[in-house]
Amino acid sequence: MCHENSLEIRARWGDLERMFLGRFGHTIDDKGRLTIPSKYRADLAAGVVITRGLDRCLYIYPQAEWKQLAEKIRQLPLTKKEARAFVRFLFSEAADGIPDKQGRILIAAYLREYASLHDEVIVVGSHNRLEVWNPDAWQQDSSKLEQDVEAFAEQLGELGVL
Repeated sequence: MCHENSLEIRARWGDLERMFLGRFGHTIDDKGRLTIPSKYRADLAAGVVITRGLDRCLYIYPQAEWKQLAEKIRQLPLTKKEARAFVRFLFSEAADGIPDKQGRILIAAYLREYASLHDEVIVVGSHNRLEVWNPDAWQQDSSKLEQDVEAFAEQLGELGVL
C-alpha cells in the first residue's frame, strides 16, 4: 500500500496550509482589535488586508492572496462602469496591517460600522480568506443558505463545480 506524504498532497491539491476552514466565535476589544484564531496566525503573520466584503461582512486576506486578487482585478476593463464600481468597493476602504504579538489586528472604525461589528463576532474560514460577521447577520445568512442549499448546488453543478 502506498502512503501519500504531505508534499505529494500539496502538489496535487495546492497549498493546503492557506485554506481557511471553520467558524469561530471571537470578540473585538474596545480599541477595535480582533484576535485572529490561533490556527491561522502563522498564515497571516506577514500581514493582512481587511476590506468590505459582500453580504455586509468583512474579508481578511493574507497579503499574498490580496496581491493575486488585485492582479486579477487590474485586468478588468476600465471602460466598464461595474468594474470601476467594484474596484472602488474593494479598494477604497481597504486597510492593511500586521498582527501584533498576541495575534490581534486592528479593524478600522469605518469597517466595523460597515459590517455592524461590536463586541461579539463570528470569524469564518472561507477558502482563501477569513470573513468577519456580526453574529445576527451570520445566523440569518446561514439560515438562508441552509434553506436554499439544493438550489445553490444545482447552479454550481451547471457551472461544473459540483
